[in-house]
Amino acid sequence: MKHVLIAAFFGIAAGTAALADGPVDISKVNKDLITTADDKKYSIATVVKVDGIAWFDRMREGVDQFKADTGNDTWMVGPSQADAAAQVQMIENLIAQGVDAICVVPFSVEAVEPVLKKARDRGIVVITHEASNIQNADYDIEAFDNKAYGANLMKVLGEAMGGKGKYVATVGSLTSKSQMEWIDGAVEYQKANFPEMSQAVDRLETYDDANQDYTKLKEAMTAHPDITGIVGGPMPTSAGAGRLIQEGGLQGKVHFAGTGLVSVAGEYLTNGDISYIQFWDPAVAGYAMNMLAVAALEKKNDMLKPGLDLGLAGYTSLVAPDPTKPNLMYGAGWVGVTKDNMADYDF
Repeated sequence: MKHVLIAAFFGIAAGTAALADGPVDISKVNKDLITTADDKKYSIATVVKVDGIAWFDRMREGVDQFKADTGNDTWMVGPSQADAAAQVQMIENLIAQGVDAICVVPFSVEAVEPVLKKARDRGIVVITHEASNIQNADYDIEAFDNKAYGANLMKVLGEAMGGKGKYVATVGSLTSKSQMEWIDGAVEYQKANFPEMSQAVDRLETYDDANQDYTKLKEAMTAHPDITGIVGGPMPTSAGAGRLIQEGGLQGKVHFAGTGLVSVAGEYLTNGDISYIQFWDPAVAGYAMNMLAVAALEKKNDMLKPGLDLGLAGYTSLVAPDPTKPNLMYGAGWVGVTKDNMADYDF
């Protein structure tokens, strides 16, 4: 039976990485991981949360580059809207097609568990990302410590708010383990460092859709006009919040810190509607997932352990913070972007 690797990846970490508009820098890539016996080539599909948004458009560039660099048959697919059932069906179809590997960024960890178990029961290798609580995976690789990422967002937001006032937090899905952990980290940091701040409402579930972010944030701020801060988990919140602040003339009155991309939030950074976004390069994450897919398919499991150096920015020394989960590994690749340095990260 052909092996299938299901790799759900996310790419952040407590540190910095050299990102750039353009190809992934592979000048130092760990070729030992992706060298195959008899020059064998694999078919590897990457299944993302939702296709057609800037974040995953950029990830596709990394997947396509891996194909060009290695000769493996790699491609990316995803639902047109964030939909757990649709993503599961895509994975089912790929299993039926007999591809060699599937890389997945799951919209809902709980929803994909059964189909991942099915894959493993059939001898399929499973690697996940943005899924630190996954059960049916051989490896889970995260690009950052989730709580540290969220804590840094709150540090920036709290300082902008002067350590006082009410804020609201967004997640793409309440079942998105990593994003929920980001906000957990943000809230914990707020309680420890900004005791005069408080969360106005429960976390808003925005389905990785900027229009949903805009609408739900507007509803929350209408009901609670004393909200002066927004911490955004999903990337589209940067656009939804920026639009809301711009239209309401709330610059300097309502503050934002969250995941974003310059291509999505650049207008709002330039105009001063928002002042800070945080992210990693999805193209590097896509490339890294495919590297691990090949390594696992080649049964190089002795290499897939803490200390692993992929040779990619942000993934040069993977760590395993939980000794009870040695197959859960983290990289270190986030960057903070403001109006001053946004030109360096315009992809």
